[in-house]
Amino acid sequence: MIAIDLGSNTIRFIEFDGTVWGKSFEKIVRTAESLHQTRLIGVQAIGRIIAAIEEAKIHLDFAAHTVVAYTTAAMRMAENQTDAIDVIEAATGIRFLIIDAQKEASLTLKAVRYRLDKLGIEPSAFVMADIGGGSTELISADHESVSSISINQGIVTLSESADTSGLLSEKIAAFKERIVSDTRKIENSSLVLTAGTPTTIAAYLNGMDYDHYDPRRINGFVLTLEGCYRVYEQLLSMDEATRRRYVGVGRENLIMAGILMVTAIYEALGYTEAIIIDDGLREGIALDFFDR
Repeated sequence: MIAIDLGSNTIRFIEFDGTVWGKSFEKIVRTAESLHQTRLIGVQAIGRIIAAIEEAKIHLDFAAHTVVAYTTAAMRMAENQTDAIDVIEAATGIRFLIIDAQKEASLTLKAVRYRLDKLGIEPSAFVMADIGGGSTELISADHESVSSISINQGIVTLSESADTSGLLSEKIAAFKERIVSDTRKIENSSLVLTAGTPTTIAAYLNGMDYDHYDPRRINGFVLTLEGCYRVYEQLLSMDEATRRRYVGVGRENLIMAGILMVTAIYEALGYTEAIIIDDGLREGIALDFFDR
């Protein structure tokens, strides 16, 4: 099967046969571009999504696989969600299902637990954070229960709604307050981070640029809060062209807000380090397909 995760910033594809992971592909499409202003998925964003799917068909054999395609926060918030999905389906043959925040968190947790198990990392309890383009999911999990919250702020929606440094600071402070007030805290737990921003920070610290990203070197990497601060300062000092080499086209400015969101999670919950996992919703969709 092929699992597709259309997020608020990136669309990600992967093949899976129930045991072995096959080819993968991803593209930055900025689904949530201008969403906070217009409440719409824009024509240009829809065009980028369609183009990315057509490019993925060059790399992956869609004809030979069942395709399961989910989409998340941007489509959940968009007033033209049905029209946008219809246009994408008419152009590509792929029909996306909008999933709610609870299912998104559940599938991401499934993928993260799968990867932690494969790595031989078994924290008795952990808080998992998934910072997307349009929302952030936080899950507290131990042997007894799992609880989650969804915050309608991601790296795209937050950065686009904060066009001055002062406003960005206010947004980050409010984001941190929400985490402090609503996240279930667990004593002696680990922090686990997934999604593009923490994996990009980890990749930079491992000497990788965007075109040479290797998830095998990222999964299980321990990222310190001090490392996050250091990467922020180094990326901030770069011109956009140089920064783009490390973070990808279309993310050269978004990544700065993303790193501030990552550090806010550490600070709000009192962690100084986190385990980084590359697997996320895309892999959770694939695992869930075979579990059913």
